[in-house]
Amino acid sequence: MKTRLLFILSFALIACSSITTSYDYDKSVDFTKYKTYNFTEEAKKFGIQDLNRDRLLAAIDAEMTKRGFTKSESPDALIDLLGKLEQKTTATATNSGGYGYGRYGYGGGFSTTTINYDDYTEGTLFINFVDKGTEKIVWQGRGTKTLNETASPEKREANIKNGVSMIYQKFPIKPAK
Repeated sequence: MKTRLLFILSFALIACSSITTSYDYDKSVDFTKYKTYNFTEEAKKFGIQDLNRDRLLAAIDAEMTKRGFTKSESPDALIDLLGKLEQKTTATATNSGGYGYGRYGYGGGFSTTTINYDDYTEGTLFINFVDKGTEKIVWQGRGTKTLNETASPEKREANIKNGVSMIYQKFPIKPAK
């Protein structure tokens, strides 16, 4: 539960770095047979701060509406959400000093190496499109991004919309023109 909370909070606070997306789906499924959708109870109760959960669900609603789906209490498909956080560290070494031309000609000298460590969080959001009849995932979109926990509410909303939109770019049903 704590990981789920941290993930969505972090996903909502996405930094300026680009999002990496991927997807997978069942090629044997006719996606045109799905007309209605709703969220699983787990997705509706995703253990995150209410404002960010509402932003995330609204962004998904917008993407589904663009593709001609209608939200229904008796849906053909369900949308489920999963999240994953990964703490990462990078190290950068910088050398200074060393060889050069000095008082007694060209030769060696003292050098120093400085190592800078950068800790960051990478979050992945999974959006699962589930056939309600079979209860099987028929499409999954994933978005991974380095996260910024100091974003403003306006930036959080814009980042969530953008992230969800990028995940949905490979959804089998394209937006209506």
